[in-house]
Amino acid sequence: MKLGFIGCGNMANAMINGIVASQVVKPDEIIASNRSMPALEKAQAAYGIHVTQNNNEAAEADIVFLCVKPKVYPEVIKQIRDQMTDDQIIVTIAPGFTLETLENAFGKPVKLVRTMPNTPAMVSEGMTAFTTNELVSRAETEQVKKLLNAFGRCEEVEEFMMDAVTSVSGSSPAYVYMMIEAMADGAVRDGMPRAQAVRFAAQAVLGSAKMVLETGRHPGELKDMVCSPAGTTIEAVAVLEEKGFRAAVLDAMAACTKKAKGK
Repeated sequence: MKLGFIGCGNMANAMINGIVASQVVKPDEIIASNRSMPALEKAQAAYGIHVTQNNNEAAEADIVFLCVKPKVYPEVIKQIRDQMTDDQIIVTIAPGFTLETLENAFGKPVKLVRTMPNTPAMVSEGMTAFTTNELVSRAETEQVKKLLNAFGRCEEVEEFMMDAVTSVSGSSPAYVYMMIEAMADGAVRDGMPRAQAVRFAAQAVLGSAKMVLETGRHPGELKDMVCSPAGTTIEAVAVLEEKGFRAAVLDAMAACTKKAKGK
């Protein structure tokens, strides 16, 4: 199985790093293309992969990842569509590009996997949703899942959920970073050094997320476990409720989903 990455930015690097580290595919079976030669040289040195500035070379692989900016998708698809065959699998990562839109852009039947990864893939803790068109077999789907799981977790969803995925995992690291920053600011205000405050806040978020995933308990139940009667935590929770913490998150996600739908 040969992999091609068209685009060699942060997300492509995160994917390649996970795939190489987990030994799902050997480095010499991966090729990445990019306009910037320094970016390619950096990836080659880090992972031992093949590199090229020619997108058509990367498009010769068995599975081709389109990792360019969404605005460049039409241009790149136009470059490679004539050479794509019905044996190849094309994996996309751009929000807003539906399977129908992609099929129309290629202008012929092609095997498509639409994904929505997120930036924690850069530390092999990504969450990726994916959906396929009808030309992708179950065996091929399992093949792609193995690749996506190499840099975190993945789950197959129906395509109508992809816009919701954008708000709940694709964009949500930004919300979490804002919360970590705010928590660190609070600790700094109370006298803790900045670097130490960030570590405490980030580790608390990491541990909390791990408890949700590993215990299978409802987040509300886990929250209640921290809230002692008349204690410090319930006092903080009361302020968050008063300030509209949940409502702000819900409204932000709704705005994100709306934007993902192109509205």
